[in-house]
Order: sequence, then C-alpha cells, then structure tokens
Amino acid sequence: MRILHTADWHFGRTLEGRSRLPEQEAFVDELVAIVRERKVDLVLIAGDVYDSVNPPASAEQLFYDSLARLADYGTRPVVVIAGNHDHPDRLAAAAPLAARHGVTLVGLPVAQLQEVRVKRTDELARIFALPYPSEARLRELLSLSSDEEALRSAYSDRVKHIVAQQAKYFAPDSVNLIMSHLYVLGGAETDSERPIQVGGAYTVDTTALCAGAQYVALGHLHRPQTMKAEVPIRYSGSPLAYSFSEAGQAKSVTLLEAEPGKPPVLEEIFLASGRPVVKWTAKQGLAEVHRWLDEGRDKQAWIDLELHVTEALGMEQIQRLRTAHDGLLNIRPVYPDMEVAATEAAAAGSLPIDELFRRFYRRQTGGAEPEPELVQLFLELLGQDEAAGGEEDRH
Repeated sequence: MRILHTADWHFGRTLEGRSRLPEQEAFVDELVAIVRERKVDLVLIAGDVYDSVNPPASAEQLFYDSLARLADYGTRPVVVIAGNHDHPDRLAAAAPLAARHGVTLVGLPVAQLQEVRVKRTDELARIFALPYPSEARLRELLSLSSDEEALRSAYSDRVKHIVAQQAKYFAPDSVNLIMSHLYVLGGAETDSERPIQVGGAYTVDTTALCAGAQYVALGHLHRPQTMKAEVPIRYSGSPLAYSFSEAGQAKSVTLLEAEPGKPPVLEEIFLASGRPVVKWTAKQGLAEVHRWLDEGRDKQAWIDLELHVTEALGMEQIQRLRTAHDGLLNIRPVYPDMEVAATEAAAAGSLPIDELFRRFYRRQTGGAEPEPELVQLFLELLGQDEAAGGEEDRH
C-alpha cells in the first residue's frame, strides 16, 4: 500500500501579521494532486492541523475541505491526530460525521489501534494513533524530582509503556504503524515550534517507539528529518516555513510503499507551494538593497532585512522599500555603534565585572575613567543585591 505522511499544517497562522491562507490553500491543492497522481491509499496527518485551540473560521473551513478532497469523498482513508496546538475535543467533535467519509479524527490518547482496510491491495493497516501526549492527557503525574534526566526518563518510560501495550496487537499479516505528535530526543527544532518542550521533561527516547511498527510517523518538528533508530522514525515537517529560522529549508511530505512483514520504502516529495522565507544582510546599505530589488531577487519570498546604515532611516525610505517588495516584513537597521557594542558583548563573557563597569562608564561619559571608590561602591552594591536575591530564593 502507498501511505502519505504529513503534519504541522498550522492553518490560521500568520507571519509577522501577514496571512498565510493563500499559501495554505495552494499547499492543499498540491497535496491533493500528489495523492491522486501517486495513487495514495492512506493519508496520515500527524497533528497541529491548526495553529491555535480556537482557530478562525477560515482555517476550519480549509481543514474540512482538505479532508473531503484527500478522502476523495469516502474512497481513501485518512487518519488525523491532535497536536499540541489543537484542541483535542474540538478536533474530534466531527468524528462521527467524518467517519462516514472514511476520515478518522483522534483527539485524545485512547488505548486502541485504528484498523484501516486498503481496497486497492486488500491489505490491512494497524495504526496506533497517539495524539499529543501531555501529562494531563496521559493522566499521570511525572516525577517530582527537579533533575531533568529523571523527568525525561519518567515521561519517556510512560510513553514506552503505552506504545508497548498497543504494539501487542500488531500482526505479521498487516502493515503496522505508529503515529504521534511529540519530541524525540535528538530532533532538530526551529523557532516556529511554539510552545515546545525540547530537551526537557517532554522528551521521548527513540527506543520508546521501537515496538514492532514498520514505520513511525511523527509531527511536532517543522524540519523534515529521519531519526536514528531500529525502524524508520520520521518527522514529515511543516508544509510551509513558519519563521525565519526555517530559511533555506526545503519543505516536503513523505510517501512510503509498505507491505506486511517488509521494511517500507520511503520517498521524500518536495513541495513547490508556499513562499520561501529568506534573510537579507545588506552590508553596503540602501544602495545594495535597491540593486537587489531592481534585479528581482527573491521576488516571491518573505524577507527579513538586516540593513547596515550610518544614518537613521526615514519613514519615506522605509515606505519606498516596502512599496518595492510586498514581502519585506522586517527592516532592521544596524548602525556602526551597534556593531561595536555587539562585538564587545560577545567578548564580555570572559571579562570581570569591574572591567565591564569601567567600559560602561567610559562609554556613558565620553571616555572618562571612574574613580576607584566608585568602582568599589558598585561592587558592594552588586554584592548586596545578589545577597538579597539569595535570601528571597530561600523564602
């Protein structure tokens, strides 16, 4: 059977206040075309279909339209789980109606496998669909220990136990799958995964998911990536770049050919929809930016511009830039003094506190040296403040 894995649609999300709805609509068109052209038998959507627990009506309308088109109005099964951005009850509210059209919506963790019969190959897929497993959703308090490793182990072991219990129902005559929305140890994150607990209590070891499944379909991280494990554990990534930390990332969905008892064959299908996000650094000032604009550089992109200038930018200059390119979202001027300060700040970590104070004093007074008594008074005040802070912590 052919299975398509996607996740992290984040319908309703904006970028610096700009709507992404047209791009999300274009992604759905492209996804539907891929599913039809590649004759996909089953679609897995691994959470975060929305960007918030209370999405706008336009986002909900697009999601339900997407399900209808992907399911081909009941002929192709689709399985969806809730992510940390989705309201589990709201996502699952339409489950009875969706089920009539071959769509399974799972909001909260449930102790059962989803069974899907693929008509084209007459094969059975058994799927343990585990929506975002927060503490509350797992109904188990984690260890009260303040040690991060102990907290991680407790959570990871809990997930491992739940997965192992359901994996008992995997069978050699079916395609066995796990789908979840969580952070696996070693995954590469970006700034756009908010809120996200990475490297902390909500981290799962890959061994927790190696329980007899032929493929583990994950959502949560926006960078497409396959984890090092005994079986393929993969994040399909988000279909659009949702922050400038994702600049340069190629977006994709994952297609796998799977049959009972054999390792699946994976294929990454890159997406053409969605405006790229790019960062411009103009060291030569406004003239360099206007030259890029005249050349049509990154014409369809969303742009974060770092502009090095010697004089303050006027509103007319900023407006001219924005008129020349509607994708210029951030224009951050950098002045020579800021570069010097940044260089000093980078080296400040290795300097003693009294030297940092002297440098600050010289900068504020135009080069005057502080009296030794003033430096001593500063150090005494700093010591008193730290002592007071420590006393407050004890209380």
